[in-house]
Amino acid sequence: MRQKPVEQDKIQRRSNFEPVESNFTKEQALLEASRCLNCKNPRCVKGCPVNIQIPDFIKAIKEDNLDLAGDIIRQTSMLPSICGRVCPQERQCEGNCILGIKGEAIAIGALERYVGDNTNSKQIQIIPTGKKVAIVGSGCAGITAAADLRKAGHDVTIYEALHKFGGVLRYGIPPFRLPRTVLDKEISNLQKMGVKFEKNVIVGKSITLKQLKEDGFDAIFICSGAGLPKMMNIPGENLNGVFSANEFLTRVNLMQANEINTPTPLKIGKSVAVIGGGNVAMDAARTAIRVGYKNVYIVYRRTEKELPARLEEIRHAKEEGVNFIFLHAPSEIIENNGYVAGMRFEIMELGEPDESGRRSPKGTGIYKELIVDTVIVALGTGPNPIIQKSAEFDGLNFEIDKKGYFIVNAETRETSIPTIFAGGDVAPVGASNAINAMGAGKKAAKAINEFLSNI
Repeated sequence: MRQKPVEQDKIQRRSNFEPVESNFTKEQALLEASRCLNCKNPRCVKGCPVNIQIPDFIKAIKEDNLDLAGDIIRQTSMLPSICGRVCPQERQCEGNCILGIKGEAIAIGALERYVGDNTNSKQIQIIPTGKKVAIVGSGCAGITAAADLRKAGHDVTIYEALHKFGGVLRYGIPPFRLPRTVLDKEISNLQKMGVKFEKNVIVGKSITLKQLKEDGFDAIFICSGAGLPKMMNIPGENLNGVFSANEFLTRVNLMQANEINTPTPLKIGKSVAVIGGGNVAMDAARTAIRVGYKNVYIVYRRTEKELPARLEEIRHAKEEGVNFIFLHAPSEIIENNGYVAGMRFEIMELGEPDESGRRSPKGTGIYKELIVDTVIVALGTGPNPIIQKSAEFDGLNFEIDKKGYFIVNAETRETSIPTIFAGGDVAPVGASNAINAMGAGKKAAKAINEFLSNI
């Protein structure tokens, strides 16, 4: 039987930001590892964007050799404690597990987290190459690329726009899903390897790509994320009480707006509508409960079956008291003296599947209103054009698609400008999540290393 981590009481956790799930005990880890069939053709590895050798690290757990398990994982992933917590395993490694066809898949994510939390990365001998690489952004793609490039002997500097490192891992994912001690440990491991970190540097404002090249960087990897929120474009969207999920989560996760004495206060209302159905919507709704909202609604224009969020996130949200409203599409935010007083929605019905395979919602012409004083929009993000515009001013004309993303080679992540690469949410290939961003970072690092070896 599949082992399950112990979870914090669903009522108690509504009022704190402590981790919802505890780690496996040693006994649980051994029992869960013993379920692995050690397949000759491991489908789980193929389902992992960074190709962690999953049966091998699980076999090491079975043999009670945790250090070896850690070494195996870190051959391809420097972030086991993070990925074990936030990656969509049910759609990737665990979704491909042969045991999951007729029963329960191996709890690969929980085992990876167990190994990551209980082992440390080994110090490795680094032979300097004399080559310098600048990385723009300290999120998943950036720190993954930094690790691989530093291992190869290059001098690596990461530039972060905010005052703390980690990118979306820090400002976007709440600590009840990803404890800050875990993130800090992973970043500390990189610093011990010799990766340099520079904070409060907005590339495109504080310094330009041209200046980085003039400062002697032989290659640049842009992975600054997609920080420009997508809004609904409906009446009332500029009212007080309307937030993008990015702003709301950043205020709480990075700037402690949930605390009493804070430079970034957050006016807490009574009822909030979170628009969207992905992991960010779940994080925003669960955070809203913890900061004091009494009524929290997730409003989604399709049915529960089409929700793109992780199943675990949906379950936790329900347990914590989040209300789900399906087949409702926003049409207007209702005003009272400049503030949100409610929302009007059109009732939807599902039609034929769209290009993503999900059935497309169609309006019925029937409308309903919901009384709320806050609206959080979690409909995704697009690329911030700061870097592109600054580069254009300096004569670096990147190929950009119609949405503003960098156009890159899917395998090498090289942009249209030699020596400059891009990956993660600013140049997406596939779904936007931590492990895919890591995969982009690894591909970029491999291509950059090959490029630097030939100059």
